[in-house]
Amino acid sequence: MKRVFSIVVPVYHNEANLRDTVPALLSLRDSIGDYKLELVFVDDGSKDRSLAILADYAASHPDIIRVVKLARNFGQTPAIQAGLRTAIGDCVGIISADLQEPHELFAVMLKEWERGAKFVIGERQARKESAFHQLASGIYWKLIRRFAFPEFPELGYDFCLLDRQVVEDLNRINEKNSSIFVLIYWLGYQPMRLPITRELRAKGTSQWRVWKKISFTVDTIIGFTYLPARFITFMSFLTALVCVLTFAVMLTFWILYEATPPGWMTVVGLISLAGAMLLFATGIVAEYLLRILDESRRRPPYVIDRSINVADRNE
Repeated sequence: MKRVFSIVVPVYHNEANLRDTVPALLSLRDSIGDYKLELVFVDDGSKDRSLAILADYAASHPDIIRVVKLARNFGQTPAIQAGLRTAIGDCVGIISADLQEPHELFAVMLKEWERGAKFVIGERQARKESAFHQLASGIYWKLIRRFAFPEFPELGYDFCLLDRQVVEDLNRINEKNSSIFVLIYWLGYQPMRLPITRELRAKGTSQWRVWKKISFTVDTIIGFTYLPARFITFMSFLTALVCVLTFAVMLTFWILYEATPPGWMTVVGLISLAGAMLLFATGIVAEYLLRILDESRRRPPYVIDRSINVADRNE
């Protein structure tokens, strides 16, 4: 019986890319040897014609292409989780629908998997993207390296191949507000790294807006580090130190000059600063409480509206 190589592709407003992406991935059949190819596309609530295009390809290749349509836009991580739970491959690749990573490298990744690697990543050596995008992404990955995983790829990754054991480990996790690629790293499997260059997007526009980047960064920092909570502790010590120093200065003025030092604005400023710090600390605690609330509700990370060619995937 042939071994199966699955590829999970999250799709969100990729109408402009799919007519190039699907044939490119289908062409991998010529380079992966004696493997059965399975392509799992997860439409993450797209409003364009992405689903219609995928449905056409699924009708033409019912033995290869599976399509999962989520009820709304749940985000990249839930979309990939849905794809991993649909894929039946002995090993599973993940790649973006815009194909900014070299998809042909999957053949090399398969060779590494055959040699025993359970986790193979395309490690970016360069990114051919705008300066702003590189800056925003660079800050995110530096925070991950500094406060969570020092050995994390410097420019991140979202192109990888996972052994079935790794996939099953991920499928047991139902965390919300998380990053799938940091979560994979958290499992502890040592990655086999293959150097790549992330190319410019040939068609379409990125859906990663500024607010999404900020929200994603906050979710990752809270989900994988203790930085926010420890910042509250550090801030309390700093505030206490400022108050002690201020009191010492006032006491010195009273002893030396037998008068309360002038500058009531200083006192007002310190009170305002302390109030702002308290509100900021409360906000951090609220973020943790919101995530605890999300987990306690036990809502699924995604909802599947409908599927194409999935019911018969085990035949």
